[in-house]
Amino acid sequence: MRRRFDYVPRMIHVSIPLPPDLQSWIESRVSDGSYANAADYFRALAERDRERNTPEGLRALIDQGLASPVLDEDPRDIIDAIIAENPDLRA
Repeated sequence: MRRRFDYVPRMIHVSIPLPPDLQSWIESRVSDGSYANAADYFRALAERDRERNTPEGLRALIDQGLASPVLDEDPRDIIDAIIAENPDLRA
C-alpha cells in the first residue's frame, strides 16, 4: 500500500539547444553556487516567469515600478557608470 507522503510527482525531461554563450552563463551560475545544476536554473526561471504572469505578480511588478524613484540623470550616464564598475558588462 502506498502511503500519501511517499508520492513524488513525475518529472518530464526537456532537451533545449543553447548557443555557447548561454551555456557558459548557466554553467557560471551553477559554479558560483547560485543553482545546484542547470535543471535547477531552468526550474527557477520557469517558476519566476509563472509567478510574474499571474494577476498578483503583475500587480507587484507595477507597484514596484510606481514606488521606484525618478532619477534626474540621463539613463545613458547611469548605464555608463554601471559598466565602469563592471567592464565585463560591456558588449
